[in-house]
Amino acid sequence: MEQKTKTKTETEKIECKDFACPRHGNISLRGRSFYGNVIKKFPKRVVIEFDRTIYVKKYERYAKRKTKLHARLPDCMFKEINIGDYIEIKECRPISKIIHFVVVGKATKEKQKGEKQ
Repeated sequence: MEQKTKTKTETEKIECKDFACPRHGNISLRGRSFYGNVIKKFPKRVVIEFDRTIYVKKYERYAKRKTKLHARLPDCMFKEINIGDYIEIKECRPISKIIHFVVVGKATKEKQKGEKQ
C-alpha cells in the first residue's frame, strides 16, 4: 500500500480557488510592481505603504512622501503574510474600485535594493 504524498504546490492548488491568485488563478500581471510594508490586513486585501521622493521646484529640494496602495491577497497566501511584512505587489486589471494590484509574495530588503541599482 503505497501512499502518494502531495507536494506543497499540489496541496495549494486544491485549496486555492481564487481567480486573482498569480500562482493558481487566471489573472494577467502586467505593468508596474512595488515593494512595501503591510500596514493593514483584511480577509481578501492588504494595504502597503512605501516612501518616495519628489522634487519641489520652488525650493530646489527633495521631499519625502508616503504612498498607500491596496492589493488583493489570494487565499493561499493569507496565513504567510502578516502586518509588518515586506512584500511585492504587481499591477493587474481593476478587481474593484480601489484594488488594482495583486500580492506576488514576500520580498527581502536586499532584493529591492539590488533592483534599483
